[in-house]
Amino acid sequence: MQKRTGGPIEWLIPLAFVGVMSWLIWHMPAFMLDWIPYTSDSLRGQVEAIYKKADITPNLGGIFGGHIDVIDMTALILSPILAVIGARNVKAAGIEYEGTSSIDRAALFIGRVTMMMIAVMTIVMLYEVFMRYIVEKPTEWANEMTLWFASFVFLTSGFYAMQQRSHIRIFLLYDAVPRWLQKVFDTISTLLIVMFAFFLVYGSFKQVFVNKLYKWELYGSAFNPPIPATLQPMVLIVITLVAIQAVLNLIADWNKEPVIHTDEPDEEEIEMLRKAVGQD
Repeated sequence: MQKRTGGPIEWLIPLAFVGVMSWLIWHMPAFMLDWIPYTSDSLRGQVEAIYKKADITPNLGGIFGGHIDVIDMTALILSPILAVIGARNVKAAGIEYEGTSSIDRAALFIGRVTMMMIAVMTIVMLYEVFMRYIVEKPTEWANEMTLWFASFVFLTSGFYAMQQRSHIRIFLLYDAVPRWLQKVFDTISTLLIVMFAFFLVYGSFKQVFVNKLYKWELYGSAFNPPIPATLQPMVLIVITLVAIQAVLNLIADWNKEPVIHTDEPDEEEIEMLRKAVGQD
């Protein structure tokens, strides 16, 4: 029996996760100022000035006498709870590869989170169009907010695509060789992914986490979001997850029968799509 998907929990939890993580990212300087020591007073003052200007709840006092308020702490506690609930309740659609490992479940949940980010991004774009062309009062934040969300969508969808084995591949040579040689190709490609991830993280760790995140580098626009401070660390986090997922894919697919790729339409997939959209 085919699993039903699209239940309220499966979509409300990712949406709540997007909201909680958005709050945490926007208020991340509060955690850095309270929990990470700054060796330079001038740098600490710079980050503190940025945070005070961007703080959404400036009237709430810090619960530890610092910068972290009760909403910040609540969001921090909720983020892993929502992630666990979301990963446990997500159900693979008929055309999705479900997998068996915990990181497979996490990738499916991230896929749902990515869909919610696309929805939020679309709403922001429509709001900006309305304000700019109907009300004639364009916002200062919609363009950068859309760019910010789109960048996260690009990164998280890469992790989801790796779990789904849906990255673009050229099968001309792959399909023509025996299974043992296909395994060699799979191993080589996985090693290349892992090596790329390792050297990228190793070579740019200081640049990203010290010069960008630690200093909370801003975008430099009127809205001035911390796009460099948040996106560059996210690149390293996602590429690490992609490398781990590539290794898990190699292990999971090792003993599977070879898949022959043709230009003929996949009738089974077409039937699954029809069921997914409710057509007979």
